[in-house]
Order: sequence, then structure tokens, then C-alpha cells
Amino acid sequence: MRRIEKITGRTDDMMILRGVNIFPTQIEELILRIPQLSPHFQCVLDRHGRLDTLTVRVERRTGVAVDAAERAGGTLVQLVKNTIGVSVAVDVLAPDTVERSMGKMRRIADRRPASTSNPA
Repeated sequence: MRRIEKITGRTDDMMILRGVNIFPTQIEELILRIPQLSPHFQCVLDRHGRLDTLTVRVERRTGVAVDAAERAGGTLVQLVKNTIGVSVAVDVLAPDTVERSMGKMRRIADRRPASTSNPA
């Protein structure tokens, strides 16, 4: 069981993935450790069968080769697993492909279907 310190951030941006509370600021902190990746990212929540999945869509920095950016994506997968304790997929995208916003940043895209009650 991992212990995490008090997270400073918006509680309305918190994601719960397989029982683990995840904040986009935690993901951002890990992305900023990797110089090949830019701080522009989006967390995509999806459901495959009964299992929720998280895919982090992150841009590579301008001038970074595609293969170096893919290796950096693998590094991010390991950092998230070791630091937060949950497995994620990482899609490394070309620069300027993640949507930008004029107001509040939209870091989470929830594509999970609405929960249906299962009568027992």
C-alpha cells in the first residue's frame, strides 16, 4: 500500500482508477521530469469490459525525434506505475495536437459509459 502526501489541487479534477485517487497535477509533475515531453497533456478515461483504463495523451517537444519521444513515453509509463501505483497507457503525439483552451484547462476526458445499476 502506497502512502501519498497531501495533494494540493482541485478536488473536482480527481480521478478514481481501480481504487487509486489520481490528480492531473500528479501526472503533470511526472511529465515535467522528462525533457522530451511538453507539459501539454490530456488524461482519457475509458472502460474496456469491466475495467477502467487511463490513457495519457502527451505532446512531444518541438525538435525531438519520434523514436526518442516514444522512449520517453515508456519512461512515463514506468514513472506513473512506480510513483502513483497504477498502470496507464501513454500516447505520444506530435506538437500542437492536444486541444488548448482559453479558460480552465480540460485535462480529463471521461469516455466511460454512464454506470448502469446491476440488479442482483
